[in-house]
Amino acid sequence: MNEAPPLDHAIVALARRERAVVTAGLAGAILLAWAYILSGAGMDMNRMDMDMPGMETATSGFDYFLMMFPMWMIMMAAMMLPGAAPMILLFTAISQKQRERGAPIASTALFTLGYLLVWSLFSVGATLLQWALREAEVIQHALSIDSPAMSAALMLGAGLWQITPVKRACLEYCRSPVHYISAHWRKGRMGALRMGLQHGAFCLGCCWFLMGLLFVGGIMNLYWIIGIAAYVLFEKLVPNGQALARISGVMLIGAGVWLGLYNI
Repeated sequence: MNEAPPLDHAIVALARRERAVVTAGLAGAILLAWAYILSGAGMDMNRMDMDMPGMETATSGFDYFLMMFPMWMIMMAAMMLPGAAPMILLFTAISQKQRERGAPIASTALFTLGYLLVWSLFSVGATLLQWALREAEVIQHALSIDSPAMSAALMLGAGLWQITPVKRACLEYCRSPVHYISAHWRKGRMGALRMGLQHGAFCLGCCWFLMGLLFVGGIMNLYWIIGIAAYVLFEKLVPNGQALARISGVMLIGAGVWLGLYNI
């Protein structure tokens, strides 16, 4: 008769299953979000207006918000979750070791929920800005700003933000999950939610102006979306991410100045 496996073997096996569940769930969410983007990005907005019931009359108010907010939220999840994945997986591993939060999967879900809530608030602001630009008739059907001066200002602002101390501090926490967790660890499931909110705030401070550049290249421009998402991921994961942020900041400032002067 085979003996029951030792307790430590059972714990290791459980931990592996929990990590596999979290990894699969995270990968699935990212893939679904990108599938949504790939299925809709680049479409003709005139056709979109005709195909979506109510779009032709949703020029203001709650109807327009209900149509555009999900797009922004899913797009932010697709663009930001890959960079947050190392933090989420490290949080899961530490929760498994401590076992003080009960089920690590539930705590990880709360951490991720807090992170996404922050980007949901950003999506609210982005949707309202999009509506305002549409009402002012300065946004094209591809959902890009039809004003060289505004585009230049956005690029200049994003470039200046890239070289600020606030950007540098936020990026440091985003780049170093160990640093963040050692400085901001909180007990309990509500602690997990608060940690997710706080980490989301650091990521928002790091990337909000870069996300604003979607209005320059086009919110429905697939290449622009992939380019910004790839840059954000590189900035967080490559060894010299801080230097990359400064270099990109200088380049954006130069591009903004050039665009502004070219269209005077």
